[in-house]
Amino acid sequence: MAEVRKAAVAGSWYPGTASALADAVDHYLARASGDLPGDVVAVVAPHAGLMYSGPVAAHAYRLLRGRTFDVVVIVGPSHFIGFDGVAAPPVLGFATPFGVTAVDVDVVSALIQTGAVREHAAAHVREHSLEMQLPFLARVLPDVPIVPLVMGYQTSQTAMALSDALASVLPLRRALLVASTDLSHYHDAATASRLDGVVVDHVRRFDADGLQQSLDAQPEHACGGGPTVAVMRAARALGARDVAVIAYGDSGDVSGDKSNVVGYMAAVLGNFSRE
Repeated sequence: MAEVRKAAVAGSWYPGTASALADAVDHYLARASGDLPGDVVAVVAPHAGLMYSGPVAAHAYRLLRGRTFDVVVIVGPSHFIGFDGVAAPPVLGFATPFGVTAVDVDVVSALIQTGAVREHAAAHVREHSLEMQLPFLARVLPDVPIVPLVMGYQTSQTAMALSDALASVLPLRRALLVASTDLSHYHDAATASRLDGVVVDHVRRFDADGLQQSLDAQPEHACGGGPTVAVMRAARALGARDVAVIAYGDSGDVSGDKSNVVGYMAAVLGNFSRE
């Protein structure tokens, strides 16, 4: 087993030094607003370059401060390698500018034993969908180990198998699930908003089956739709009953170019106080 998976996009998609990265992440966290009393089981967050997706992702991660978890399971899509199933890397940690984030190898091993996950080192070498979550996790949940999972072909069968595996392995742990996904890509903002609204609506209604059906009909709704479906189903099985979509935006909010955007959403799943 390799010791550490090297960072693939440090210095390009996000600052490559600890001080600059801390300044950037803390800036986004400070600008995020709102509170959500209750238990958090899962979050949905985007994974584009930090300057574009960070302002949206921060809304989800801000709510994790002060909470306690044993492990964070991150599920993202594979952007570079096509394969069946879900891949875990044979490593002990992920390198970041803040140091090495440890991998919970016991949970990884348990998931592999279910048959829903397998080792696939190559799927992780260039993949950014998990890596883009690590700067936020390092600031709000330092020292909590991760379970890094990349989904290949995003079939309903793969999403279902992963959700079942997570539900079977995690009940005795205080686990946070993270679904890493951007929404529609490279439409004008109005078109993007319509496409993204389908995903937002299904997530807001905690309708994983409906989201899967929409993705089957039109996969361009979200690049990480399969991971989102799997996390929603697993969160439900682990006791979550509520969802809050807390932020939506697109890359044009930062670039100023609304003719060709990528959509971003932040959502939280759990059990929230009703007063």
